[in-house]
Amino acid sequence: MSVIGIEIPKMEGEQEIEVEVKINGIKKQFYYRVEIFFWEECPFPTEDRVECIRNLISSYDSEWDLAHIGMPNDDYIPITFKKKRSQI
Repeated sequence: MSVIGIEIPKMEGEQEIEVEVKINGIKKQFYYRVEIFFWEECPFPTEDRVECIRNLISSYDSEWDLAHIGMPNDDYIPITFKKKRSQI
């Protein structure tokens, strides 16, 4: 699938995003969820942040797929998930 960049207004915190597009006249909807994960709240205690992210993604709701890992900072990392098509 091709990728199209869509600017989303800058908003702090978690976001639910619904995108509706027409492709060759056929309407499609896509759903995204931006989650904020704080390092100190990693459910799998580890000093390795890569391992923390790996565990967060693997244990996330199975109705959602990883779409994008955002730029981390010292406190948190934003991760975007896309709802699986079979669940829409």
